[in-house]
Amino acid sequence: MPLSFKIRDEENQRINNLLKKLIGLDYVPENGNALIDELLAGLNLNMQSLLEFKPENLVAHLQKNNFDWDNAEQFADFLMALSSRLPEKGFSLSEKAIAVYEFVQTESKTFSFNIFNKINAAQKQI
Repeated sequence: MPLSFKIRDEENQRINNLLKKLIGLDYVPENGNALIDELLAGLNLNMQSLLEFKPENLVAHLQKNNFDWDNAEQFADFLMALSSRLPEKGFSLSEKAIAVYEFVQTESKTFSFNIFNKINAAQKQI
């Protein structure tokens, strides 16, 4: 069932606030997964499910949870930031970020050099 405009706007704002907190994590301590899991819970995710999702299933999850294109792009930015912060632990989230960026690029039906550059940067990390 589609969300009404007011509810959709409130949901976008809630998601946006969670994403800002996730992206704002400058340091992820050894036991930092608890903090990340707490924030991801607001997006119906956790670190384990995030790592287990196939890229196309992650995109479907974001759609199901009413992510607009801006929020989806921010989530992909978070995936890239998290991947670069935790390289020693083998967290390669670049493929998932690429899938989300490509989804945004395709579904928005407008070409964005910014997203194109983000896709290229993510592909270099694979």
